[in-house]
Amino acid sequence: MATDNKESDPLNFFQENAFYRRIRDHIELIAALISGFLILLTWSMESILSQPMWVILHLIAFAIGGYAKAKEGIMETIRTKKLNVEMLMIFAAVGSVAIGYWTEGAILIFIFALSGALETYSMNKSNRAISSLMEMQPEEAILLENDVEKTVPVSTLAIDDAILVRAGERIPADGAITKGTSAIDENAITGESMPLSKKNGNDVYAGTVALDGTLTVRITKKPTETVFQKIISMVQSAQKEKSPSQLFIDRFESTYVYGVLITVVIMLFLPYLLFDWALSESIYRALVLLVVASPCALVASITPATLSAISNAARKGVLFKGGIHVENLSHINAIAFDKTGTLTKGKPEVTDAYFADEADKTYVTAVVGAIENESTHPLAQALTTYSKQQHDDNPSIDVHDMKTLGGKGVTAIVDNQKWEIGNPDFVGRKEAEAFANVSAELAAEGKTIIFAKADDTIVAVFALKDTIRKSTKKAISKLKKARIHTVMITGDNERTAKAVADEAGIDHYIASCLPQEKVEHVKALREKYENIAMVGDGINDAPALASANVGVAMGEGTGVALETADMVLMKNNLERITNSINLSRRMNRIVKQNIVFSLSVIVVLILTNYLQMLDLPLGVIGHEGSTILVILNGLRMLK
Repeated sequence: MATDNKESDPLNFFQENAFYRRIRDHIELIAALISGFLILLTWSMESILSQPMWVILHLIAFAIGGYAKAKEGIMETIRTKKLNVEMLMIFAAVGSVAIGYWTEGAILIFIFALSGALETYSMNKSNRAISSLMEMQPEEAILLENDVEKTVPVSTLAIDDAILVRAGERIPADGAITKGTSAIDENAITGESMPLSKKNGNDVYAGTVALDGTLTVRITKKPTETVFQKIISMVQSAQKEKSPSQLFIDRFESTYVYGVLITVVIMLFLPYLLFDWALSESIYRALVLLVVASPCALVASITPATLSAISNAARKGVLFKGGIHVENLSHINAIAFDKTGTLTKGKPEVTDAYFADEADKTYVTAVVGAIENESTHPLAQALTTYSKQQHDDNPSIDVHDMKTLGGKGVTAIVDNQKWEIGNPDFVGRKEAEAFANVSAELAAEGKTIIFAKADDTIVAVFALKDTIRKSTKKAISKLKKARIHTVMITGDNERTAKAVADEAGIDHYIASCLPQEKVEHVKALREKYENIAMVGDGINDAPALASANVGVAMGEGTGVALETADMVLMKNNLERITNSINLSRRMNRIVKQNIVFSLSVIVVLILTNYLQMLDLPLGVIGHEGSTILVILNGLRMLK
């Protein structure tokens, strides 16, 4: 019934209608184009229109084209009690009409409205990233209570609630799968283009889509604390925070406007008194100065480019928390990396396995996997995963009397044999000597060695290591080519740190660091390299992330790291850092181009006006045309 009411409400229909939304988003552009059409119509029919009709059409063009900017300028002036560029344009348009240049004044308003519409377009383009994300967030979920389905608002879900997600539906909250399998489209969260197959025990995120299977999901995070909500918050924050260049322009704008107005007042009479100009010529030149000296293009040099860069990065799975961080990233001379979970996957994997000559490899692997399957230790999980990977049809193993001795290993009875799995001290140094050469070689590579003993005989030795990410080597190589020094700061021991640094190609590493020591090393790096970035994923990395010029968090990192960082790699792809640095350099280059171009145009127009070589129509076109050009140049960052 509620749905019928919703559809029958005309206002609600227009609010939800996509066509209406597009018109609303482009209303400034539509108004500018209508204003331009009226100016063209009035100019082309000037000879046949009566004077009152000619004036009325011009006034309509002024009202339609100038309403948005005039309202913005007046409200901002009232709020801040300072004049701004919009007010300068209003004065210029009124001045043009006062001396009889109706068409020129209307053209000034038209082009100013058009440039404003383009700037609004760039902001809407960036805002659309949030709008599209908001639309991906389901408002309702199917709650399972004693196997009974109940549709409830997502906002009422609590941790440990069980929800049902059918094939083709979006997952309403972060959680873990407890039943079912499905391919999950996580593009909205990680930027991953290919669906990932997920099953019992795997984590899923709000806003992602279960493509081909029905799932039962246990809620693990409150609806307000999901990764999805954090993304929305970070994008909103990024749009509000201004870069240093933008803040400077904002402070400069008001002072410049007052300077222009004072100069215009002087120009009204000084040439008439000192240079024998006619009073009408002096007033005319003052009016032209008012138009051409306005810093519209200068003000528009930065914001469109910055918002476009943030939007561009967000589409590729890199979230910036503000324009200041986009701008600062290009100045980075060194990058410090955490090891576990950043350069590496953060989860140990079995890299090598050696067996006694008389051992049945299939049986030993199956037994080790079955025993370790009853443990939650990361090394145990790695051994279980390895066992399953080796044999899809593992023999059925009955494990009895399984015991865990913290930090040492586990024991269990299988087929009336006592099995011990753990480090050399646990299984016996004397027995472990059978694999002494192999274990020493593996340990030298920074790997953790686990022995498996059946009764009194070592039957296998496994080497485990937290392997580096696929993107790590390529990322480090790209950073070196960009002449950026790379450092690894880790709490791991010297041997492990050296092995990972050598494999990844890191320039320098610092081992055995406590969290507070990481901060000290980051500060030391700042003194040496001036501008540095820190990349991490854990709670212990948060202080170091805050101490760096730019803090970078991995998307799968802890909430504290995500909140502390200045940018987030949602796809956990370290190569995106180099891409983001290139994006930052490109944005800064475009901003410099815009500033130099806009200032050059202002200087040329002022000089030609003073030399009486510039008419008002050309001044309008030159000034406002330069504004449109710098905005269009900034919008190139969207590509």
